[in-house]
Amino acid sequence: MTHAKGYAAQSAKTPLEPFSFERREPKPNDVAIDIKFCGVCHSDIHQVRDEWGGSAFPMVPGHEIAGIVSRVGSKVTKFKVGDAVGVGCIVDSCRHCAHCERDLEQYCKEGMTGTYNSRERDDSAATQGGYSDHVVVDENYVLRIPGNLSLDKAAPLLCAGITLYSPLMHWKAGPGKKVAILGLGGLGHMGVKIAHALGAEVTVLSHSNKKQEDARRLGADHFHATSDPATFQKLAGSFDLIINTVSADIDWNQYLSLVNLDGSMVVVGVPEKPNAVGSFSLIMGRRSLAGSGIGGIRETQEMLDFCSKHNITSDIEIIPMSKINEAYERVTKSDVRYRFVIDMATL
Repeated sequence: MTHAKGYAAQSAKTPLEPFSFERREPKPNDVAIDIKFCGVCHSDIHQVRDEWGGSAFPMVPGHEIAGIVSRVGSKVTKFKVGDAVGVGCIVDSCRHCAHCERDLEQYCKEGMTGTYNSRERDDSAATQGGYSDHVVVDENYVLRIPGNLSLDKAAPLLCAGITLYSPLMHWKAGPGKKVAILGLGGLGHMGVKIAHALGAEVTVLSHSNKKQEDARRLGADHFHATSDPATFQKLAGSFDLIINTVSADIDWNQYLSLVNLDGSMVVVGVPEKPNAVGSFSLIMGRRSLAGSGIGGIRETQEMLDFCSKHNITSDIEIIPMSKINEAYERVTKSDVRYRFVIDMATL
C-alpha cells in the first residue's frame, strides 16, 4: 500500500477536510498517476451530500482527473512513465457482459466501478477519487490526453465533455440538424462547443439573458431566454435534438413542445425530484424522451481526440484545494464560468 493525501467528506453534513488514506501498490496491469488537476463536477456535490442516496464515507470525490504517469505495472503496454493521462468516472467494470463487450462500460450490467463512492471489483476497498495527490488505475480505464490540450483545461472533458459528446454523437448531431442545449453551465458550455464543431445549428436555452454573450462566444448560433413565455410559442417544434443539462426542477413538457416531429430530448442533468411527463407531450410529435450517461472508455478517448483536433477545452476557474468548500457553494448558485478545477500542487 502507498500513502495518499487528499480532501474527504466524513459525512453528508460535514465540509471537506484534509484526509490521509492508502492506495494499492500498482498491480501488473495498473498505472500510477500523479494527479495535477481535478475538475469539480456537480455530481461530486450530490454524492458528498448524499442527495442521490447510497453515499459511503469517508469519501474523496473527483472524477475529472488529469495527471502524469509515475509508475507502470509489469504488464502495462499502453502507457509509460511521463505520459499525460486522464481518468474519468469509470475505473473498472465486469468486462464480460454484452454492454462491456460493446465498449459501453458505463452501462455494465453488473454495475460499473465508479472512480469514487464505489467498491473495487474484489470488494477489497472503497474507491477514492481525484481530490488527492495520486491514483492507481487499471490501464484499460486510463485515457491518453493529447499533447495540444493543457491538463488543467482538459480535466473537465473526462466527465463534462464526454457527457455531452456521447449523446450528440448517438443522436447524430451535425450539419442540417437543429440542436438546442438547455442550460449553459459546466455541462452545457461543453455541449455548445462540441455541437458547433460537429457542424450543427446550435441554440442555447437559458433562464435569463445574462449568458447570451458567452453563448455566442462558445459557438451558439442563437440564444433564447426561457423565462420569457413567448420563447415557447416562438420556438414550438423547432429542434431535432435538445440536450437537457439542467439539474433544477423544470417542466419537461414545456421543453418537449420545442422538439420537432421525430425529434428527441435527451436528459443528462439529474433533478432531485421525479419529473411528470404527459403522454401528449410525446404523442403529438412522435417525440422521444431519452437519457444518456457519460461514455465508455473507447468513446471517451474518441472525444479527447476530437477535442484535440478542434482545439476544444473547458472554460475553467483554477482554485487551490483549500477553497473547495467555497467552490461547492458557488457551484450550487451557478456562480462559475464554467468549471472549477483544483490545482493539486496546492494540496
